[in-house]
Amino acid sequence: MPIIKSDYNPPLFFKNAHFSTIYSGIARRVNGVLQERERLTLHDGDFIDLDWSSAASKTNKLIIVIHGLEGSAKRPYILGMAKLFNQNNIDAVSVNLRGCSGEPNLLFRSYHSGATEDLVEIIDHIIKTRDYTDIYINGFSLGGNLSLKYLGEGNTIPNEIKGCVTISTPCYLYGSMLELHKRKNILYANRFKKHLLDKLRQKQQQFPDKISGDTIKKIKTLKDFDDTYTSNAHGFTDALDYYEKSSSLQFLPNIKIPTLIINAKNDSFLSEECYPVKEAQSNKNLFLEIPDYGGHVGFFDKENYYFNEKRTLEFIINQL
Repeated sequence: MPIIKSDYNPPLFFKNAHFSTIYSGIARRVNGVLQERERLTLHDGDFIDLDWSSAASKTNKLIIVIHGLEGSAKRPYILGMAKLFNQNNIDAVSVNLRGCSGEPNLLFRSYHSGATEDLVEIIDHIIKTRDYTDIYINGFSLGGNLSLKYLGEGNTIPNEIKGCVTISTPCYLYGSMLELHKRKNILYANRFKKHLLDKLRQKQQQFPDKISGDTIKKIKTLKDFDDTYTSNAHGFTDALDYYEKSSSLQFLPNIKIPTLIINAKNDSFLSEECYPVKEAQSNKNLFLEIPDYGGHVGFFDKENYYFNEKRTLEFIINQL
């Protein structure tokens, strides 16, 4: 489809990519979302925690919300989306990917940008146990890549899945890795690395035969982490093999349900390839919106309802 012209025009401070990214990740607060946790046992014996929040009245509509790298269902960008949809008579289930719900997962493996087998299990479980007829997927960053890959890689998409919106999506993982290693992103990269290494040290305690403390000490960059842990734990040859096979960019031409990608032009995490203009122009189901501002998941707007939340709701209502 043609590229969507964006009208997002935030206040002056929020036109700065780093300010909008940091404020939205650290300072934003979202109150009033009541979540009820369900633990889903996976086929391999591990678990994923799902946090459900309901509309005021019974509905047959649901949005599945998936967080980004080292996020969780408690992050403000997840709560903000769930709150707006609940207020518009749509239930929300916010996914905590493996090891992200505040409790270590049981296996040496965890989650990654291409682990669509977990999303398949989540969706199958929801369809078997609930009565939703209209289900939408909303993924942020890593969760956005996961969502797009799921839709385009050849899975059988249930009829109940009606549409998808992804936000700040690094659909070309190698390019985003290069961006995150640049000086402009050193604070973000160091923060991600700290959280990932904390979890990896925990894994080392759980599985001392699979990774040593000395090996962990040698990890200096995010790519090192993917070379050392992500690739080995999830069946890839190395980090580059992981990036190549897990990037959703290659699967975008195969998406067959209405899907919107919202990626800010000033998102410092995204490489040029993460703005799939040609793919959107050649696929009638794929829409691309590139606001000038927004940073990485930082689309500040009035009354604490973010631009990306309102656009997601608008896009999905148009599909009803």
